Amino acid sequence: MPGGRLSHQERRSIAEGLAEGLAYAEIARSLDRPTSTITREVTRNGGPTGYRADQAHRATERRARRRTPAPTPVPPAETDAHGRDPEAVRDFEEQFTALFVQTGLPKMAARVLGCLYAADTGSRTAAELVQRLRVSPASISLAVHYLEEQELIRRERDPGKRHERYVIDDDVWFRAMLASAKTNALLAEAAHQGARTLGATTPAGMRLADMGRFLTHVGQDLVTSAEHWREVFSTGPGSGTADRPQQAQGRSPGLRVAQE
Repeated sequence: MPGGRLSHQERRSIAEGLAEGLAYAEIARSLDRPTSTITREVTRNGGPTGYRADQAHRATERRARRRTPAPTPVPPAETDAHGRDPEAVRDFEEQFTALFVQTGLPKMAARVLGCLYAADTGSRTAAELVQRLRVSPASISLAVHYLEEQELIRRERDPGKRHERYVIDDDVWFRAMLASAKTNALLAEAAHQGARTLGATTPAGMRLADMGRFLTHVGQDLVTSAEHWREVFSTGPGSGTADRPQQAQGRSPGLRVAQE
C-alpha cells in the first residue's frame, strides 16, 4: 500500500468519488490508500460537501512550505513518556480541529480546543499554546477568551506560579447534552400548543402532536442518559466502575423535559 503525501491527481479522484456519493472506504480502495488517510484529507479540507481538490492541494503545499524552514519542535515530555508518534498526534489534533470547525467553532478556538484535548493533563499555559500552535500570543488570547465565554474551558493558576493554565472543563459535554434536551423540550411544548391550536384531529394538528411526543420522549431519554453516564464516569479512572452500568444517584436541578 503506497504511503507519502497524496498527489494532485489522487485529490481529484477523491473529489470525484465524493461527488458520486462514494464512501471513504470505497475511495480509499480505489486509490490503494488507508481509509484513515482519506478521512483525514477530507475532514481537514472542507468536509464531504466542501472538499475541493485544487484548494486542498494548494493548502497542503502551503503547510509544507511553512513547516520546512522551521526546526522540528521537541515533542512534549508526555508524548515521549507514552511512546507516541508526535506526527500522528499532530495529525489527530488537525483532524479534531477540523471537526470542531464544522460544528461552528472559529478556527483558532478550535485549534486551541483540539490542542488541549490532546494533552494528557487536559491543560496548557498560554506560552505552551503559542509554541505548540506557532501563532501569536494575541491569537491565543482571543481564542481562549471565546472558549471561556462558551464555558468550554476554564483557567487555573498553578500554585506558587504567576502564569495561568487553560483547562478542559470536565462537565462541558454534560452541559451540552442538557442544552440540547432543553431545546427539544421547547420545541415539544410549541408543537403541542400548535396541535391544540390547529385541532387535534386535523392532519396538521396530528403531525404536530406526533412531533411533540417524539421530542418529549427523546428529550427525557437524553436527560436521563446524560445524568446516568455523568455519574458513571465521575468515579474516575482506575476505580473499576467506569465500564459498568450504574443507576445515577444525583439529578441535575433546573431541567426537566416538558411532559405531553
